[in-house]
Amino acid sequence: MDVKTNSLQAWLLASRPKTLTGAAAPVMVGGALSWVAPYSFRWWVFLLAMLFALLMQVAANLINDYYDWKKGTDRNEDRLGPERACAQGWITPYAMKRGILAVTIAACLVGLPLAVVGGWWLIAVGVLCVAFAFVYTTSFSYLGLGDLLVLVFFGIVPVGFTFYVLTEGQWTTDVTLIGIAQGVVTDMLLMVNNYRDRHQDRLSNKKTIIVRIGNIFGKYPNTDDIEDMFGRYSYLALGVIGVLLALIANHSILMILVLLLWLRLHYKTYSSMEMCEGRELNMVLGNTALNIFLFALFVSVAVVLE
Repeated sequence: MDVKTNSLQAWLLASRPKTLTGAAAPVMVGGALSWVAPYSFRWWVFLLAMLFALLMQVAANLINDYYDWKKGTDRNEDRLGPERACAQGWITPYAMKRGILAVTIAACLVGLPLAVVGGWWLIAVGVLCVAFAFVYTTSFSYLGLGDLLVLVFFGIVPVGFTFYVLTEGQWTTDVTLIGIAQGVVTDMLLMVNNYRDRHQDRLSNKKTIIVRIGNIFGKYPNTDDIEDMFGRYSYLALGVIGVLLALIANHSILMILVLLLWLRLHYKTYSSMEMCEGRELNMVLGNTALNIFLFALFVSVAVVLE
């Protein structure tokens, strides 16, 4: 692809627009839960929460791009995922660092009014979100702890705190359960990514959970088959667990129906995963991102129309 260095096109590619649904989905769910609560829904608060989540996702994408390039993880010769800006030379490292700083500051400025509404202590939550964006790429993803961070910062935190600021400081058990459900479902995206890149991750000493399972059974001749089965079955299980948690929180007839429909979509994507390998899994990755958004949409609709 012919991309001018540090151009607008380069920055758009580096921001990875397709990943933004993962940031928008939990905020949408938190907003839907607050919509039916006995409080006045404030659109400006909801939109600020959404913008904060989107900006933090872009910042995390830029950070991931820069530090994977710096660590040498993004090798053009064997990369299976979408092309990265620093590795391709679309954005210079110096410009990328400045971009990371600019987007992070913008996210913090957007988040400040939320602290005014929900309490100044929420600044600490914002700081943790910023820290997550850095530690995920620089350390946690290399230690196999990325799944835990996804559960917290793409599930519990955005769903729970969106609800919190929109309901004047309320929090319920059902909100926690649906937040965990959204985080578990979002982790499917990481599972596909790590499943696709397991051989390259081992070369980069990136100990994702799939690589760790392979290392445990490394003495057996069929290690790759074990990693393959673990990755695919874990992907399937994450979707099922997410649905069960959401149904424990809300088991209305409408919720049951829409989540049964979603399970059918999830199983169809899982089935296609069985027939793909290497770069073919990028199609599964795209379908998974869509499924994550649909899960949030279905849950939100069921909650609002209940």
